[in-house]
Amino acid sequence: MSAGKSIFNKGAPKPPTPSEEISGYFGKEVVFEGKMSFEGVFRLEGRFTGEIFESGTLIVGETAVVKGKIEAHTIIINGRVEGEIRAKERVEVHPTGKFYGNLLTPVFTINEGGIFDGQCKMEGGADKENSPRPSSQQQDQPVTT
Repeated sequence: MSAGKSIFNKGAPKPPTPSEEISGYFGKEVVFEGKMSFEGVFRLEGRFTGEIFESGTLIVGETAVVKGKIEAHTIIINGRVEGEIRAKERVEVHPTGKFYGNLLTPVFTINEGGIFDGQCKMEGGADKENSPRPSSQQQDQPVTT
C-alpha cells in the first residue's frame, strides 16, 4: 500500500525517489539567484530565485524555497515552489510540499498533505501522440438495449 493518497495521477505510480545518485546539492544555508542547469539528480535545500533550464531530476527539499521558472524532466517537491513548472516526465508534490503557480506536465501526483494552488495542464507525454482526439463532427448516438 502507498504512503499516502494521490490525486491527479495519470498512469502507473513510480517510486518517490529517483534511482540515480545525487550529482549536485545546495544546502540549507545556500542562497542562489540566477540561471542554472544540471544533469542527473540535483537536490536543493536552500533558497533559489531564477530559472532552471532543461535539466534532469530536481528534488526540492523540505527546507527549500524556490521562486521562478523550472524546466526539468522530473520535479519532486518536498518544500515550497512558487512560479512556473514545465516537466517532461512528471511532477510529485509530497506531504510537506507546496506548489503555487502554473504547471505543465504529463504526470502529476499530489500526496496527502501536499498543497497545489494554481493551474495545471497535463500534456506532453508519450500518450499525447497516440491518444484519440474527439471529433467535432461526431454526433451522439442513442444507446439501444
